[in-house]
Amino acid sequence: MTAGVREEPRETVRSRTPRRLPLPTLLAVLVGFAAVGYRLALLFADVPPTNSDEATMGLAALHIARGDGFPVWFYGQAYMGTLEAYLAAPLIALAGPSVLVLRLPTLALYALFLLLSWRLTRRLGGDRWYALLVVAVLALGADRVVKNQLIAGGGYPELNPAGAALALLTVGLCVTGPGARLPRWAAWGLIAGVLLWVDPLILPYVLTLGALLVAWRWRELAGRAGVVLAGALLLGTAPMLVDSLRHGRNPVSAVLAAGGTGAAADWADRLHGGLVLGPPLAMGFCSPGRCATWQLWWALAFPVLLLLAAFTAWHTLRRAGGGPRSAERVSAGVRLALLGGAAGVLAAYALSNAAGRTPIESSRYLSCLAVAVPALLWPLWQAVRELAEVESIKAAGERAAGARGRVAGVGALAVLAGVLGTGAATTVEVIRAAPAVHAEADRHRSLVDTLGALGVRHVRGGYWTCNRLTYATGENVLCAVVEDDLRPGFDRLPAYRREVAADPDAAWVALAGSPLAARLDARLGPEPGALDVVTVAGWRIYLPRR
Repeated sequence: MTAGVREEPRETVRSRTPRRLPLPTLLAVLVGFAAVGYRLALLFADVPPTNSDEATMGLAALHIARGDGFPVWFYGQAYMGTLEAYLAAPLIALAGPSVLVLRLPTLALYALFLLLSWRLTRRLGGDRWYALLVVAVLALGADRVVKNQLIAGGGYPELNPAGAALALLTVGLCVTGPGARLPRWAAWGLIAGVLLWVDPLILPYVLTLGALLVAWRWRELAGRAGVVLAGALLLGTAPMLVDSLRHGRNPVSAVLAAGGTGAAADWADRLHGGLVLGPPLAMGFCSPGRCATWQLWWALAFPVLLLLAAFTAWHTLRRAGGGPRSAERVSAGVRLALLGGAAGVLAAYALSNAAGRTPIESSRYLSCLAVAVPALLWPLWQAVRELAEVESIKAAGERAAGARGRVAGVGALAVLAGVLGTGAATTVEVIRAAPAVHAEADRHRSLVDTLGALGVRHVRGGYWTCNRLTYATGENVLCAVVEDDLRPGFDRLPAYRREVAADPDAAWVALAGSPLAARLDARLGPEPGALDVVTVAGWRIYLPRR
């Protein structure tokens, strides 16, 4: 030792060395940041395209921010809670109404879903490389997927992170011993209650995970835990329950009525929309607005994989040792519950009229299938791991087993490559379509600017025009809905119609070339009471002639 210099103990020096993240964890972080960054870039490019339904949620957020009202339900109906509006209201109060501000909370919910899915995969026994694979699959962003994740149109963006949170809490409640567990029971009940208020699509997961807790923790639920769970569940559903008591509304009947409106779809159409088109659309394997034939391969792979993953989980559940609280048994039980929830979601959709009548757009009802991805891909990953092990087997007595493992592993690799490759291809298609979507948003901004320059405060237009226009102007322009034949349409906020009707100078707005524009063009002319037209960026503004 040099004189005058004190050498620190090796233990102290080692303790100051920064701890490095394992490589797969670091890669998962990078993939997660890339996924969130990709979606943020889409938001700045006005992708996915907005619509009047999303604007209706924006109007609810605007009213909450101003203190003008605190809606429980999506305007114009007695179901679908307004959680997204309450999340966006503080941002709208600070920055004013815009689609970007409305979607920032949904982007945060997606980032939370990635984090929770990574954690859930690890808690279910997956290694870090498998957790990276799950994050990579969920990072892909095809047309239907980013619409489900980013559009604040009611219910869909919050389903996946909440479902993953319920699964994580279920793992914790099943693995750990008695101790300070009441906060977890409270969290489970609160999340489940809020989900039932926001959107009942998640109900199959709530039922399967809840059944698992009842089966393994019924003694605990018979005591204080049950009281806490029930109280938190009631608290989460409080907005729905209070509104139902005050106004005599039945949200269950409203949901059932909404699912059965219109002419009944043929069973062949329902099964085709639900089982053939549904899984590829939900997984993000289809192009914007359509599914090419080659993109439907997941319709065959999905049910096979669902059954295989369920059989694997059930077999592990039956064979695992270590008692009911062993990590292996809990992992298998929660995976089985997730797969049961996914099967319930798919079955409910395939039986609905929506699957037969509007399969492309209605596939959003399958968005929460993504919650089950850590369980669904499990047997594929196990086969890949066995493939690596098979290559090291040298014993002659295990050659047959090695051959079987090699075939299964190669097949699993092919399916995983198909998942990543198809998802990447459809993600690229979204990027290619972004300039056209951005151009349409620019045209709408030109319409808003022109109405402001003309001093127009009240207009009539189609359903998909009205609330979008009203939200974009911060209610400086109010719009009443009309059908193509100029009869009154469906106004989600009837007060707008009353204000428009009271203005003799109310204008009309229609897309150029639309049936509504053709009907209004017939009213153009020089005589009093006829209409003048102003054309701007693909829109036609009809002003009453004085």
